[in-house]
Amino acid sequence: MKVSLFTTCLGELFYTDVLKDVTEVLERLGCDIDLPSGQICCGQPAYNSGYATDAKGPAKQMIKAFEHSNYIVCPSGSCATMFHEYPNFFADEPEWRAKAEKMAEKTYEFTQFIVRVLGVEDVGAEYHARATLHTSCHMTRLLGERESHYKLLSHVKGLELVKLPNNYDCCGFGGTFSVKMSPISEQMVDEKIRHVEETKADVLIGADASCLMNIAGRMRRKGKKIKVLHIAQVLNSRDGKGEQSHADENRQSTVL
Repeated sequence: MKVSLFTTCLGELFYTDVLKDVTEVLERLGCDIDLPSGQICCGQPAYNSGYATDAKGPAKQMIKAFEHSNYIVCPSGSCATMFHEYPNFFADEPEWRAKAEKMAEKTYEFTQFIVRVLGVEDVGAEYHARATLHTSCHMTRLLGERESHYKLLSHVKGLELVKLPNNYDCCGFGGTFSVKMSPISEQMVDEKIRHVEETKADVLIGADASCLMNIAGRMRRKGKKIKVLHIAQVLNSRDGKGEQSHADENRQSTVL
């Protein structure tokens, strides 16, 4: 099965190791991965800031970049959701709307693709830790995916998954919200961290780099020792450790 990987801005800048893990998991499951060279930012920052017209240019470029892809897989529920928003951009442009609808139909978040398309729930991962899962707003509320990440993690050998209290609460990132409303955002992420600590988990797992960057950054500032991992890093663990690369960890530390 041929799959095109949408790398995302945060993936390329701060989570390159996650992209490697995503690729390796999908290849083990029989997928042939390609990276369309024309991909850019999906336009979400502009769109979420109210500049919907300005987001149409990036949307058209992304539609062209992935036009010949059979499936599009994204390691972020937030960015995958953006592709599903594209048809709404082109209500007055029928040709582009049709292309956007076709694109949305073949776009999946990473865990969603594994469970819903490949029909796999056990990827043969092993990771020994007590962990809890942060479910991002875009993935659950807009993309409508609430089960795939739980199904995959439930089959990880050695992983004790503990329910996160108030897991449906936003972490406070919300794209430009964390910049425009930083005092409120700070209180929201602090509350999220308190709930994570209640679980006594060693590891916080998530499927959205933006949420993980926000939570991990705040944890570092507060001196917390809880490890924060993208779900792909856990699913690609074969030795029970799943250590995050020092390169990615250092890159994130420079901005958090």
